[in-house]
Amino acid sequence: MIHLVTKEDIEHIAKLMRIEIDDVSEYFEKIQKVLNYFDSLDKADIESEEIHVQEVSVNELRDDKYIPFESKLISNLKSNKESFVRAPKMN
Repeated sequence: MIHLVTKEDIEHIAKLMRIEIDDVSEYFEKIQKVLNYFDSLDKADIESEEIHVQEVSVNELRDDKYIPFESKLISNLKSNKESFVRAPKMN
């Protein structure tokens, strides 16, 4: 099996993203599975498949219209405090 990504690549990217990774081999295996899946998709024979595309002319599309929002958006949010919005905790 050809490895397109090395453990050093994962460590380097994690360092660039400022992410601490305890077990690089866990991520290495996950990334390898994803890349192998893409490889199998690339090898799939779809030349004989017929792809149907519905063409729409530009004239059939709706016109973009600016509709101003009259009230303050932050006051309509559920979890706001003054000018801040509370987001869910990241795990």
